[in-house]
Amino acid sequence: MHTVSGRWQLGLILSLTTVFLWGLLPIALKGVLLQMDAVTVTWYRFAVAGIFLFFYMLFRRRIPSLKALKGFAGLLMLIAVLGLCANYVFYLFGVDKITPSSAQVMIQTAPMFMLLGGLIVFKESFNKWQWLGFCSFVIGLILFFNMRFEEILNNIDGAYTVGLFWMFLAAITWAGYALAQKQLLNTYSSNQIMFIIYITCVFILLPWSEPSQVMPLNTLGWGLLVFCCLNTIVAYGAFAEALAHWEATRVSAILALTPLVTILAMKVVAYFFPAYLPSEPLNALSIVGSIMVVLGSATTALAGKRKSKIIKKSPSP
Repeated sequence: MHTVSGRWQLGLILSLTTVFLWGLLPIALKGVLLQMDAVTVTWYRFAVAGIFLFFYMLFRRRIPSLKALKGFAGLLMLIAVLGLCANYVFYLFGVDKITPSSAQVMIQTAPMFMLLGGLIVFKESFNKWQWLGFCSFVIGLILFFNMRFEEILNNIDGAYTVGLFWMFLAAITWAGYALAQKQLLNTYSSNQIMFIIYITCVFILLPWSEPSQVMPLNTLGWGLLVFCCLNTIVAYGAFAEALAHWEATRVSAILALTPLVTILAMKVVAYFFPAYLPSEPLNALSIVGSIMVVLGSATTALAGKRKSKIIKKSPSP
């Protein structure tokens, strides 16, 4: 079983970096999807990230060897590849039909699944305060959607409900990827794992993508696509590295803050660029729900024991 390095401060910083970048991501993707399809956008994100990591690891002489992908390690890598590939595509299918803030709130079921997986697979544990925080987190998410209940229940096949369904599938596939990726740290470094995933996904998605869609992009479209591609490199790199230094339960709790970044960013964008993206309406219960998410996440992340097993050295191929 993979053990963390014990450098929880670094794990926290890396987790917050991921939160900030993921918080801005759906706002940018919403604009890109006006000019490109979801699969092609995903293909470019994987391709740029894969190329970047190739030259980075070539310079550091850490190109991963595929000889280690035998037996259980090979199965874990397959789960990680298919999980992240499906997550990217399903997430964009969802973003195309619902607002960025709703997308980010719904996708928080992903770290929930990962959190529960950490309890079961990695034998991590919660104390009573962490369980209290977890319950607050769940209730907060429910309250956030209070203005959408009627639309969801009365229009099952509507765009918003379908979008939430795609987000739920994205969450399940992401949790599978995350749990497999964490265990793979026994065999490869985080960058090596992500490199293998990115390059493999490029070939998987190529038959369904249309790279030529970038040709007619306007300046805004190019800017948003570049941001999304760079976001992939930095955010997932930070997330993968965070799992090497911090427990899965705590990383997942910090990631729960992502919707709040999206909500705040949407307010800012709507104020300065109202034609690009209208701000999502929030009532008192939605605001209370947001506060409960923050408090629940903080309690879950900080109330546990800080002792952890120490790795003597980083994994190497």
